[in-house]
Amino acid sequence: MSSPFATAAPGAAFDAFVEPARATAAGRRPWTPEDGPLPAIYLSHGAPPLYDDGEWMRELFDWAHRMPQPRAIVIVSAHWESAPLTLSAPDAGTPLVYDFGGFAERYYRMTYVTPDATALADRVAAMLADDEPAHRSARGLDHGAWVPLSVMYPNADVPVLQVSMPEEDPDRLMRLGARLRELRSEGVLVVGSGFMTHGLPFLARDMLRGDAVPGWTDDFDAWVSDALGRGDVEALRRFTSAPGMPYAHPTAEHYVPLFVTLGAATDPETSATTEIDGMMWGLSRRSFSLA
Repeated sequence: MSSPFATAAPGAAFDAFVEPARATAAGRRPWTPEDGPLPAIYLSHGAPPLYDDGEWMRELFDWAHRMPQPRAIVIVSAHWESAPLTLSAPDAGTPLVYDFGGFAERYYRMTYVTPDATALADRVAAMLADDEPAHRSARGLDHGAWVPLSVMYPNADVPVLQVSMPEEDPDRLMRLGARLRELRSEGVLVVGSGFMTHGLPFLARDMLRGDAVPGWTDDFDAWVSDALGRGDVEALRRFTSAPGMPYAHPTAEHYVPLFVTLGAATDPETSATTEIDGMMWGLSRRSFSLA
């Protein structure tokens, strides 16, 4: 079965992007304590179609380039819901999970060989032990982690640890983010990875071609932008009654990683900075950061 997202030359935009990006990224300044805490971020992660979108890749790469190079990355993705809370395999060259279907064969052969993250896994496990003990696993990085990170950090030179999403409860996810908050002062980038709207069952063919944006995407995106701008965490918790629902999120897993980001922020009720906005095939790409 072919994907509606397929292009005539899959990954051609990525091929044009990657070598110049690797050369530029090699000159990034590494994080130092004098930089202070890295931001907590939420990103709309895409899937293999990200590799066909040169503008989106440049936006993600430029966002990463505005920050110093992190010492490590901890990421919670919409694509790993597992309780009890579990950590991914920390070994160098952690395997990838190709958790998507219907795309070009090349996307199932892509690699992202990250450095050893054992020290980070030990640190995270120790931080969580009193509140929510972390189990260890041999699981690799899913596409909510490796796809956007391969664009933001194309040299695969930053250790990456994925933490499972134990449930979709906003308060529990904010507590998880709060437990990870101090890592930011150690040069670790804390990431919630989802998609700001994810109503895939409701997309029509003209939306997939990029010709139209559904009203439910516009409505939900405007609502979440306003709430983030006001630092209104309580409104964000009540997303099930937001404009555009339930079409924007027929299931919640791509929205709720933002609560990890909010919890990891110094003050979740401050105004978020939108780093990327706009639409992809009828879906909102809104991504943001918090100090």
